[in-house]
Amino acid sequence: MSQAETLTPASTKAGQLCIWTDTDSDSHAEADFNAWYDREHMQERVAIPGFRFARRFLANDGGARRYLALYVTASLDVFHSDAYRQAFTVQTDWSMRSFARMSNTQRRVGEQSFEAGAGEGGHAAIFIAPPGALQNAAWREAAHAAARTPGVHAVRVFITDASLSAPLATRDGAASAAPQDALVIVEGSSNAAARAAAAQLATLADIEPNADTVRSFDMLWRLAAA
Repeated sequence: MSQAETLTPASTKAGQLCIWTDTDSDSHAEADFNAWYDREHMQERVAIPGFRFARRFLANDGGARRYLALYVTASLDVFHSDAYRQAFTVQTDWSMRSFARMSNTQRRVGEQSFEAGAGEGGHAAIFIAPPGALQNAAWREAAHAAARTPGVHAVRVFITDASLSAPLATRDGAASAAPQDALVIVEGSSNAAARAAAAQLATLADIEPNADTVRSFDMLWRLAAA
């Protein structure tokens, strides 16, 4: 392992649930969707033992699939727990109405495999990559360098566990089945810097950075476990 590489120890690898979706553009329906997320759903999930915090983001790049929610857990084992299964299988009426409004949804449950830098930012840029493309030393060195650039705080990689990433039933039917991929998250205080760093890292992973492959978001709010 290179000196610059920082892998989370196996016993403390964080887990993450990622919901990336769109909803009705009708102003009343969208307001209700946001109220549900902010006043019920995030509180329910963060109350599950093992959940550390949750964050919501809104795309700032004009692309589809505007809403991103990230829930970080103590480990991937949390998603095997009885408490999580109960919350996942027993939904409120408000939740069912909100799920019915969701479209173009992707749901990923994964485990953190790499981290460069520290902290969180008000802006995040993401892209999806094959896990193998992120394993070489050159990519990881570039990620550490990106985390040191002005306006960027951290680069994290979460490897999707397809067996835990069952799709939700939404308005357009079941969400896309989760492949065995990786979610790369670049966070910073500057949207431009985070997006530029994500584009560079996507290129190094043999992904052409464009409006579809690299997306950028502003954080709406964060809720931590009590």
